[in-house]
Amino acid sequence: MRRGFYDRAVTVRGWAWVVLVVLCAALAVVVAVLIPWQRPPAPRADQLAALAELPGERVAKARELRGELRWIRYPAMLVGLGVALLLGLTPLGAWLVGLVPGPWIAKVLGGGLLVLAVADLVTLPFAAWRHTVLVRYGLSTQGWGGWAVDLLKGYAVGAVLAAIALLGFFGLTRLLPNWWWAVGAAGAAVLVVLLSFVFPVLVEPVFNKFTPMADGPLRTELMELAARDGVPVRDVLVADASRRTTALNAYVSGIGPTRRIVVYDTLLREAAPAETVGVVAHELGHAKRGDVVIGTVIGALGAAALVVGLYLLGGWGWLLRRAGVDSIAEPKAIGLLLAVATVAGLLAGPAQAFVSRLIEARADQHALELTGDAAGFEDMQQRLSLVNLSDPDPPAWEQSLFGSHPTTVERMAAARAYARTHG
Repeated sequence: MRRGFYDRAVTVRGWAWVVLVVLCAALAVVVAVLIPWQRPPAPRADQLAALAELPGERVAKARELRGELRWIRYPAMLVGLGVALLLGLTPLGAWLVGLVPGPWIAKVLGGGLLVLAVADLVTLPFAAWRHTVLVRYGLSTQGWGGWAVDLLKGYAVGAVLAAIALLGFFGLTRLLPNWWWAVGAAGAAVLVVLLSFVFPVLVEPVFNKFTPMADGPLRTELMELAARDGVPVRDVLVADASRRTTALNAYVSGIGPTRRIVVYDTLLREAAPAETVGVVAHELGHAKRGDVVIGTVIGALGAAALVVGLYLLGGWGWLLRRAGVDSIAEPKAIGLLLAVATVAGLLAGPAQAFVSRLIEARADQHALELTGDAAGFEDMQQRLSLVNLSDPDPPAWEQSLFGSHPTTVERMAAARAYARTHG
């Protein structure tokens, strides 16, 4: 009897390893095939020339700001990691969940929210510190009341998503003790895809008010630009970003029927129409190349692999003993799940940043080809850097680890190289 059970368990774990290898291989193929590995040229000489043309006092202020933010960002990351490991690799997380009385559903919801609340509260002072710095540098227009409301909105959205994920996870572990990982992996992938569709419609309006752009030359030009690019969009919306920031931005949001161009009201006030067109052309490049779909597929495969990996980690006795639990399938293991997810996110961060930079560079090239306006593109990159107070040429190590976009001087240099090639 024991021998048969043991053989069956080994077979299940064997299948889990096979599925994990297949998912990782599929992820590697998607990245290899769909990610643009060749970046447009951005000669370093052009980068240095572009940097020299930027206002020195503004660059110095941007670097001063980024220096202050480093003293917030990196300690916050370390503290967040330390708290996650403390909750997951000691019995503390299990103890917190055990404080919640009632059936397993109550422990999952109450215990999960309690564990996440502890993790959020510990890093809350860093978020408040960051807000004071952004206000002092004129990048945030929010008072403490508005900042607190947005913070609570973010916590509420995170709590809902966490509740859905935890209920699904522990519900499956009870229904399918041996094979929950297979259904859970598929469910995690579907959830990522679903969020890509519903996020623009349900989540974005929680944080911003969107109004249709008034009819006029700019709206007409943006819609014609999208039509010429072969990217169908439902509408052009204006986001009331000025209620919280002075930063400039625009983006194309959604997939298929939910796709729309969104422009910050700050961009409309600060930038010339031609520069706004350049930003939107970049964002249309993402839609044209299916970058949102690519990101969704990568996220879905990664989420599925994480679920299978959790099942395999659940057989590691040392890890369970450290967490003070008997099984990863019991609600008391929520702290352990948080620790695994935190470590996985930190390890995957530099790879995600690298892929993002390649995709953003391709979108820049698309904007240059679509508009044919290299000078306007360079002017817009200069304006974005100066208004947003981003370091135009950050340290190479920091850019490699965390930079999600090419640097300002790289983007300006790419525009100059394009202009030389195309006249």
